Amino acid sequence: MNNERFSGAGAPSGVLRHAMSFGSSSFTEFLNAASPDLLPKPHLVTDLAPHATTIVAAIYAEGVVMAGDRRATMGNQIAQRDIEKVFAADDYTLIGTAGTAGIGIEVVRLYQVELEHYEKIEGTQLTLDGKANRLATMIRGNLGLAMQGLAVVPLFAGFDTAVTDPTKAGKIFSFDAAGGIYPERYYDSDGSGSVFAKPSLKKRWRPGMTADEVVRATVEALYDAADDDSATGGPDLVRQIFPVVMLATAEGTVRVPDSDLDTVVRSIIDERRDQPGA
Repeated sequence: MNNERFSGAGAPSGVLRHAMSFGSSSFTEFLNAASPDLLPKPHLVTDLAPHATTIVAAIYAEGVVMAGDRRATMGNQIAQRDIEKVFAADDYTLIGTAGTAGIGIEVVRLYQVELEHYEKIEGTQLTLDGKANRLATMIRGNLGLAMQGLAVVPLFAGFDTAVTDPTKAGKIFSFDAAGGIYPERYYDSDGSGSVFAKPSLKKRWRPGMTADEVVRATVEALYDAADDDSATGGPDLVRQIFPVVMLATAEGTVRVPDSDLDTVVRSIIDERRDQPGA
C-alpha cells in the first residue's frame, strides 16, 4: 500500500484515517490515537467511587476456577449487593477486578475488545502469557489514576491450550497497580478480603481437586472473607445472591449456575451451624 494516500488534501479524516493507517494490532493503542476520549477517564468516578472486592482463583485437575463476591462499597455504605467482578475475557481466560468498580468494568470491556481485535488483525489468538502481558500494559496505562487513589488491580487466569497436559494447563497471574505481572502457583486472591480468603483457600486447596471440590473451596474462602471483612459480601439466601464462579477448561469458559451454588452454600452453612467458631 502507498503511504501517500494517507496524507495530503485527499486523506481520510477522523477515525477512518487511523483505521486505514499502519500500526500495531493493539486495539488500545488504536483507540488512544483515534478517540482517546473513549478510554477510561477520571470522569467515570467520583471521590466516593464504589469499590469492588474480593476475588479468588485456584488451579484444579481440569483447568482453573475464579470466584468473586457480589458486594461493592462506597465509604462505609453498601453501594451494590449484586455487582459482578468476574468475567470471561475470551474463550479460555477469566478476569476479575478489585478496586474502583467503574474503571474496573471499563478496563474489562476494553480488554475483551483488545483480545478480539488482535485475533481479527493477526488471524490468531495471543498465547496465554501474551494475554497476561497485554493486560499488564493496560494496567500500567492507568498508573496516573492509581496514584490518585483510583486503582484497578485485576486477577487473571486461563487455560493454556499450548500445554499438552490438561492437568498443568491452568495458570493464574496477579498484578500490581503499576502493571507488574506475577505468575502464581496453585491459587491466589485479590481485594480487601484477600487477607482472609487466601489463608482459607490455602487450608483447603490440594493438587488434583475436581471441579465440585474446587468450587466449594473457593466459595468457602469467600465466605470466610465475608466473615471478617466488611467490604466482602457473603452469600444472601434471602435475595438469592451468590458469588460469581467461573471455570476455564479445555472446553472453554463456563459460569457455575446459581442453582448449583445454592446447594454448595447451604451445605457450608449447615456445616458452620454445627461448628460456628470453625
